[in-house]
Amino acid sequence: MYARVSVDPVPEDSLPVILVHGLGMSSRYMVPLARQLAPYRRVYAPDLPGFGLSDKPRHVLTVRELADALAAWMAAIGIDRAAFIGNSLGCEILVELALAHPQRVDRLVLQGPTPDPESRSLVRQVIGFFAIAPFERWSLAWVALTDYARGGIKRYILTLRSMVGNRIGEKARRVTQPTLVVWGTRDHIVPYEFVTSLAEALPRGRLAVIPGAAHGINYSHPKAFAAVLLPFLLATGERPVTRSRIPAARAGS
Repeated sequence: MYARVSVDPVPEDSLPVILVHGLGMSSRYMVPLARQLAPYRRVYAPDLPGFGLSDKPRHVLTVRELADALAAWMAAIGIDRAAFIGNSLGCEILVELALAHPQRVDRLVLQGPTPDPESRSLVRQVIGFFAIAPFERWSLAWVALTDYARGGIKRYILTLRSMVGNRIGEKARRVTQPTLVVWGTRDHIVPYEFVTSLAEALPRGRLAVIPGAAHGINYSHPKAFAAVLLPFLLATGERPVTRSRIPAARAGS
């Protein structure tokens, strides 16, 4: 697996942060967020198998298989445990990782988690994608199109089928690690009602709302995202149970 890694000096004993991209994308659109976090933690942004610059296996991996591949990659490069930030499909992969490989996961951030149980059809997902486009940075469209071309349409569709068939809401009830759910008020792919219910289902979940942001907050609003993330990532001594909604952050570039 190909990965981008930050080079800023950080304390040797600090927990690394791993950024997990969404459907059809690659680590490229995680770079704006990685730059915000790099002064505080070593940041890794891998390209999942089949996407970006990683190998393209003939077999298209399911959500669970992508989680297993992520755990195997961590073992191969010597990361025992990390904090994770996922966007969209990346959130589903991280929930699978937390359940199948709990020893690898210290805490989770689920930004724009999919799929909403009321929008499981492929058509609804595509409509949502076009609805958020005006609220993202225009350069994200070029990043997305070139990443989609690298992965190929067949891989995109088969991975999308695995994504929409996944029941993240039910699985979230078994995730024991502290988890922050992040949602943008212009995210028309993921409804507010769904992220609220997901945060409540998580035993140690909480919700943060970023006004004016859409689905790709990690790319279009990295500063506002980091302002919400850093207190959570740097916190120690998490309480066993927390279901609070933390204050919203203003969207910024």
